[in-house]
Amino acid sequence: MQSSLRIDTLSRIFSELQKEKYHIIGSHSAYKKCHWTHEALVSNRSCYKGKFYGIESHRCVQMTPSAAWCWFRCIHCWRLEPEDIGLDWDDTKMPAYDDPEYIVERSIEEHRKAVSGYLGREGVNVEKVRDAMKPAHVAISLTGEPTLYEKLGELIKEYHKRGLTTFLVTSGIRPDILASLEEEPTQLFVSLQAPNEIKHKMINRPVVANSWQLVMRTLEMLPSFSSPTVIRLTMIKGYNMSEEDAKEFANLIKIAMPTYIEVKAYMHVGPSTYRLSRDAMPKHKEIKEFAKILANYTGYNILSEHVPSRIVLLSILDRPIKIGNAWNEKWNWATIDMEDDMSGEYKEAELGCTEGSI
Repeated sequence: MQSSLRIDTLSRIFSELQKEKYHIIGSHSAYKKCHWTHEALVSNRSCYKGKFYGIESHRCVQMTPSAAWCWFRCIHCWRLEPEDIGLDWDDTKMPAYDDPEYIVERSIEEHRKAVSGYLGREGVNVEKVRDAMKPAHVAISLTGEPTLYEKLGELIKEYHKRGLTTFLVTSGIRPDILASLEEEPTQLFVSLQAPNEIKHKMINRPVVANSWQLVMRTLEMLPSFSSPTVIRLTMIKGYNMSEEDAKEFANLIKIAMPTYIEVKAYMHVGPSTYRLSRDAMPKHKEIKEFAKILANYTGYNILSEHVPSRIVLLSILDRPIKIGNAWNEKWNWATIDMEDDMSGEYKEAELGCTEGSI
């Protein structure tokens, strides 16, 4: 009976994800076309990963090997959480582990299907669509916690075998998995929202014990990686943007010693609107101001920004490491943004979302 309830619950979660245009892969993975893949094809605009690291947005596969499982129930998460649809769900245990090669092949196939729909579309460059059908990069993030998939190292290796670069985004909750990766990602991102344990429990709402200690172990491990590392700070106005927060984040940065820090605004979309008000979403000028304060406390330099994504890049380097081929003589990490922060991914959040309560 319990097994039947679990299957029914998972089916409902997957059904809700499909309504949000997720393509379910096997028993636990998913692909979704990125906003910036669309923008790259129809408007020749690139995401911040393109500006900062040279990633070609139209050739980027956005996927997760853990579509419905995470050890956090973050208040700011725009992805589906079980209570959002009235379900009692064990987030901690994946039912199976599909073969990495199968997940890789299917995710690439889903990306090709998604971008092939632009063939023949008015105003879209046919050659660029054909180029998009030969993906060069994969973002292992999307939804859920990727490190709950215990064959993650093999998954990364399979993507690399096919010539794709990989960005792995994790909350840092599984230092054991990160420590035992068969192959490192091209770049490793640890997403942080809380500068201390008290705020961690308030913002991330962990469903496992000792979660802060696990995150700290990940931060302590970060300097041992040979690949570039990133601490990505998701900024929520009224929750983690005070000067004291900046000081405490700086202490965590000193432990992790990342190659980069990304300071990015929370986005008021999806189920996060049930938990936070639109006022919790910072403007780009507020993100930039916080980044300046953080630079002062960490000694990192502000290298770049992507205004439409409300994100600022800091680093110990003089310039970012080029990973993809999106840069050219007229546009790269050093180009001054001429767009405003209403012309990109935050447009829906500012103009078209439903208000929720804090």
